[in-house]
Amino acid sequence: MAAIGSFTLLRNCAVTTRAFSNVRVSPRATSCFNSIKFLHPHHSQRSLFCTNAIHDEEASAKAAAASADSGAPTIFDKIIAKEIPSSIVYEDEKVLAFRDINPQAPVHVLVIPKARDGLTTLGKAEARHGEVLGQLLYAARIVAEKEGILDGFRVVINNGPGACQSVYHLHLHVLGGRQMKWPPG
Repeated sequence: MAAIGSFTLLRNCAVTTRAFSNVRVSPRATSCFNSIKFLHPHHSQRSLFCTNAIHDEEASAKAAAASADSGAPTIFDKIIAKEIPSSIVYEDEKVLAFRDINPQAPVHVLVIPKARDGLTTLGKAEARHGEVLGQLLYAARIVAEKEGILDGFRVVINNGPGACQSVYHLHLHVLGGRQMKWPPG
């Protein structure tokens, strides 16, 4: 939540930031008065935000990993059960695809199996999961076609805290709508 609040703060203070080239908004700030830092002109607001956002993402992933095997419902289980609203892009009997609430590209859709069945990470996949794993990839292709990015898209699976997996319900990120760079991360 801090990253979202900080981003909003950055956006709201953009006019002030443009007016003073040597003043930047701290992405960890909670109020405008505490958020102003005087920096050398070559430091960028984006680099400060990215550094702290990465730290927040890593901390969030480590915290999520601590309760990964608890068996408790994940946010994705609640989306499947329609307890939490989502913008559904594709659905069939085995998978659900919906827009990511924190998009990293113009098109950013998550594709998840409706039944977790032990698939908290790709690293826990077994031979018996072969059909649903194939269905997830096929659904990613359908999403790409529906979103008009079939000519260029990326499918990402984060596996474990080292890859910043933050929800322990296997999911694919379908990213597109802009030129992808290599290496990815």
